[in-house]
Amino acid sequence: MAKEHYQGFKDLIVYQKAFKLAMEIFHVSMDFPKEEKYALTDQIRRSSRSVGSCISEAWPKRKYIKHFVSKLTDSQSEACETIHWLDVSLSCNYITKEKHQDLTDLTLEVQRMLESMIKKPEKFCN
Repeated sequence: MAKEHYQGFKDLIVYQKAFKLAMEIFHVSMDFPKEEKYALTDQIRRSSRSVGSCISEAWPKRKYIKHFVSKLTDSQSEACETIHWLDVSLSCNYITKEKHQDLTDLTLEVQRMLESMIKKPEKFCN
């Protein structure tokens, strides 16, 4: 069955996984202590949301491979930061080992997909 309409970056599996990551982190961080609201909670939410946002920003830059790749590497950087905050969350006992592993695995999967795009940008660029 054909897709009803083209949605650009939203059609990318990497974007869909990045969005899922941001939503899962949002939900798990709702249980973080109130004193973390302007620290860890904001940081982990911001970095996880930026993974997908950088992918969406990269999409219209496909006319220029270097610009496209630059935004994808920004997305990778945000994913690395997210892993750091997941590690902090685990060390503070705000998330379980299982949840930490699940979210870290998803983040690493997104990073691998981004790396593949960075290595072969011509598959995505005009």
